[in-house]
Amino acid sequence: MSLRRVVPAVIAVVATAVSLTTGPPAGGVGEIGSSPPRFEAAGPTPHHRALAALSRMTLPEKVGQLFVTHVYGADANTPDQRNVAEYGVATPAEVIQKYHLGGVIYFAWSNPTNQPDQVARLSNGLQHAAMDERPSVPLLISTDQETGVIVRMGPPATQFPGNMAVGAGRSVADARTSAAVTGAELKAMGVNQNFGPVADVNVNPLNPVIGVRSFSADPQLAADLTAAAVRGYERDANISATPKHFPGHGDTETDSHTGIPEIHHTRAQWEELDAPPFEAAIDAGVDSIMTAHIVVPALDPAGDPATLSKPIMSGILRQELGYDGVMITDSLGMAGVREKYGDAEVPLLTIEAGVDQLLRPPQMDLAYNSVLDAVRSGRISERRINQSVIRILTLKYKKDLFRHPYVDVDKVDDRVGTPEHLATAERVTDKTVTVIKNDDGLLPLGSQPRSVLVTGYGETATATLGAELTARGATTTVAATGARPPMRRLPTRSRRRRPMT
Repeated sequence: MSLRRVVPAVIAVVATAVSLTTGPPAGGVGEIGSSPPRFEAAGPTPHHRALAALSRMTLPEKVGQLFVTHVYGADANTPDQRNVAEYGVATPAEVIQKYHLGGVIYFAWSNPTNQPDQVARLSNGLQHAAMDERPSVPLLISTDQETGVIVRMGPPATQFPGNMAVGAGRSVADARTSAAVTGAELKAMGVNQNFGPVADVNVNPLNPVIGVRSFSADPQLAADLTAAAVRGYERDANISATPKHFPGHGDTETDSHTGIPEIHHTRAQWEELDAPPFEAAIDAGVDSIMTAHIVVPALDPAGDPATLSKPIMSGILRQELGYDGVMITDSLGMAGVREKYGDAEVPLLTIEAGVDQLLRPPQMDLAYNSVLDAVRSGRISERRINQSVIRILTLKYKKDLFRHPYVDVDKVDDRVGTPEHLATAERVTDKTVTVIKNDDGLLPLGSQPRSVLVTGYGETATATLGAELTARGATTTVAATGARPPMRRLPTRSRRRRPMT
C-alpha cells in the first residue's frame, strides 16, 4: 500500500464582512441562558468565518483555544474546592474564562455523568460562560464514550458493546448504527465531540491498554469499521469523531499512561498494519484525530513520542496523508509524554510538531503561560498559533456551534436511553456473541444441568452471568481474571438452585 502524497496548499487570507447577530433565546440560568451580542462572519464557508473570528481575538484568547481540560462539579456556577486547588478559581465557569478554554472534557470523577438532564444543564452553563466572553467562542465539549469497557456516560444512556465485540459481528452497518445512536445521545446532553472510535489495530495480544477497545487485528476490517463509526458520529449524529491513537497503539506491551511504549514496525509494516484505519477515517472526512504517546523509530529515528514528533504529525499525518482537520493530543498528564521532557516544554514541542489542541496538561497555569511566553519571546510565531486556531474555529463553525451552542434540557429524556435505542443496542449486542471453541458439542447448553466455568475480566460481569446460569439449573464456577490475572486463582463455585415449583 502506498500512502497518498499531497502538496500543501497555499491558503490566501481574505477579508470577510461581519454581521451582528444576537445571543441565544432567554431562559433560566444554566439552561438556555442569555448572552451578549456576538459578531459572526458573513463569509460563505466555515473557514471564512473562522478567519473573521480570528481577527478579533487577542493572543491570550487564541492560546486558550488550544487547550482542552476537565473542570470539577455538576453545575457551571457552583464552587468546587477541587477547582481552587487545581486552577486557582472556584467554579467551572471561572476556569473557562480564566484560560479562554477551547474545550472541556467530561469524566465520571470530575462531573456526575449518570443523569442526562444534569449533564445537559452543565453543558449549557459551560457554553454560557464561554459565550459571555468577547468575542463569544463556543466550547468543544468532549468525552470518552468508546462503548464497551470505556464509557463516561452510564445508564440510562444506551450502552453498546465495545469495538472488539462489534468487530466479531463483522457488520459495518452495526458499527455505524452504534456510533449514530451513541452520538445522538451525547449531542442531546450537550457533548459535541466524542474521543472515539479507537482506530488501533490490536495485533499484539499482550497489549495492556488497547485490547478489546480495538475493532480487530485485521487492518482492513478495522479500517472499514472505523470509517463506519466516523460516519455514524459525524453524518448521522452531527458530532465530531476523534479516531485514536495515531500513528497506531496496537502493537505495544507498555501502557502509555505509565511508560513510553515503542513500536518496532518497519515503515512498510506500519503502512500495512497501522495506517489503514486512519486513512479510512480521513477518507470519511473525520473532524479530529488524537495522537499517541508512542515511539516509532521507523517513522522518526529521533525517538520522541509521536505527539511531539514533527516528522510524524506534520510530515506523515498532514503532508503524506493529507489531513487538515484538528489534531488533539492524548492526555498530557500521561507518563508516555512526560518522561523525556518537563511539563513546561511538552506543550511547546507539541505545537512545534504541528498538533492543534492540548488535552489535560498536568499543570494548566504552567502550560498556558509557557505557550504565551514562547510566542512573546519569538520561539513560536503567532502565525503558527493562528494555523491551529483557524482549524479549531472552522470545526466549531462547521458544527454550527456559534449559532446553536445550547441544548434543550426538556427534551433530553426523550432522546437518551429511549426504548428504540435500547432495542437497537440489544439487537447489535446479540450479533456479537462469539463461540471460540465447541469441540465437545456442549453448546447450546440446553435444558440439562451442566458444570459451567464463567471467566473473564470483570468481577460484576462474571458474577452476573454466573448467577443467571445458576438460576437456570447449572452448577456454576466463577473466576474473574482482572486486568492482570495471576498465574493461579481459586475459583468460587455457586451451588445449583433447585427448580422453583
